[in-house]
Amino acid sequence: MTESTEVFDADIHAKAAEIIGRYPVARSALLPMLHLVQSVQGYVSQEGISFCAEQLDLTDAEVSAVVTFYTMYKRKPCGEHLVSVCTNTLCAAMGGDAIYKKLAGHLGENGTPLGHEQTSGTPGEQGSITLEHAECLAACDLAPVLQVNYEYYDNQTEQSAVELVDALRKGERPQPTRGAPLTDLKSAEQQLAGFFPDEEQFTADVDGPSAAEETLRGATLAQDRGWVAPAMRDEEANHG
Repeated sequence: MTESTEVFDADIHAKAAEIIGRYPVARSALLPMLHLVQSVQGYVSQEGISFCAEQLDLTDAEVSAVVTFYTMYKRKPCGEHLVSVCTNTLCAAMGGDAIYKKLAGHLGENGTPLGHEQTSGTPGEQGSITLEHAECLAACDLAPVLQVNYEYYDNQTEQSAVELVDALRKGERPQPTRGAPLTDLKSAEQQLAGFFPDEEQFTADVDGPSAAEETLRGATLAQDRGWVAPAMRDEEANHG
């Protein structure tokens, strides 16, 4: 029995086989397989790397190359919740940098701010939080934003962000601005691997409009003012 077999039980082996069955070539299943691994341990351990390699007929080095390329795969145990603060250009200018700095200080200990991808509390236990600064979260119209386990919390301030993490530390799960009800990181990772405990309920939870007033502002202005894109000239259309 290999070490990775001891870590990942029969249910995870069955889920791995189901993931592989979705693809014409086994190695194409690596990304969701890594999310499956994170749903078990809260990060991608060396055992997780070996497990994926064994299932997909890859080398550990090939799997490690993918794990270390994508920031969504963590190499150290994470908290119950992953808090990602967007610090890309627009969010930073709108207050994202200040929010990240505030949370780092608030979650730190003995005057030492929490660092990027560091965890406040015992990893995996209720109320523990891993903090990271993130590149663009694709919600510039609602800046500054942050995510908890990849669910959006829009139009944040330093105060609202502190209130959010304090609620998480107390075991509460505030409703995201958009999307499904908040769950823990391991459950979110299982969903990213393609497994839902109650798929019908999950669909009902996320069914609904996701475009905010800010998102549609440009289209609304254009409609109200009669703005339209210029028609293409015949030669441009023919050579498009």
